[in-house]
Amino acid sequence: MTEKNTTSMKKSVLRLIPALVLAALSFEAAAQNVQLHYDLGRKAPTTTVEMFRADGAGSTFFFADLDYNPRVSGAYWEISREFCFWQESKVNWLSLHLEYNGGLSTTAGSFNNAWLAGLTYSGHSDDWSKTWSLTASYKAIPGTIGLDGASQPANFQLTGVWNFDFFNHWISFNGFADFWREARPWQGTEFIFITEPQLWVNLKNVKGWENVNLSLGTEVELSCNFVAKGFHAMPTIAAKWTF
Repeated sequence: MTEKNTTSMKKSVLRLIPALVLAALSFEAAAQNVQLHYDLGRKAPTTTVEMFRADGAGSTFFFADLDYNPRVSGAYWEISREFCFWQESKVNWLSLHLEYNGGLSTTAGSFNNAWLAGLTYSGHSDDWSKTWSLTASYKAIPGTIGLDGASQPANFQLTGVWNFDFFNHWISFNGFADFWREARPWQGTEFIFITEPQLWVNLKNVKGWENVNLSLGTEVELSCNFVAKGFHAMPTIAAKWTF
């Protein structure tokens, strides 16, 4: 990611599903959700829209964030594609990952475009209640200037994603962690880390609420050199509706 403001990125387990589903199955699947987060540090809301769809050759995932302060003050989106043509083979745990990141804000202007290509390893428990993945990517960020003043468009990114369901899907613990290189001369850093664990209570498990796809929970953004130099923690309270 190439964010240069305090936008809180929301990547849920849907980013993981493509490699997992296609590694074991060959049917179409789709899922969408809308999230509302209230950042307790900024005291401002963020909305997130996510979409995942699998097909015969792989899957597509995207999400878009809008920050409000109180009007829209930032927008960011990611779109990625997983390719797994070999789901019947012994290496069906491996997929090809392609991704684009970009956005803008009223304070920082447009973010640098980022283009990623890499490989994803995925795994799951026997009952699929626990899933995880690890992606290693080459990350091209055109226009990036290194700490030495020279152009530095070639970078890398490591991404881990997980989803753990507990108590017969009453509780979901999911999130992601990103570590990448992106020079930021204005703060004297070039390595960035961010993780956003989320904890949800899924209300559709309440008797008589089977069609109420509402989840309530929280997210904590933990980062180093992301919003600014050094370590930062940003908790939220949140609601999510899954379609």
